Amino acid sequence: MLSKKEDVQNKFILKAMEDLVPKGSLFRIIDKYIDFGLIYDEVKDLYCEDNGRPSIAPVVLFKLLFI
Repeated sequence: MLSKKEDVQNKFILKAMEDLVPKGSLFRIIDKYIDFGLIYDEVKDLYCEDNGRPSIAPVVLFKLLFI
């Protein structure tokens, strides 16, 4: 069966992250009042700097658990 490959590039819609999260969202309020930068200082001794695969940012992991 012969099929024609569509141009998939035209199917992508670019949106900014600001457009995806509503203005009054709980996530925006949490991000405004909680400084997640402190997590890096707390966990830096738990990560090896020169061995293993690149890690997922600990802030991302904490936010996933928090939410």
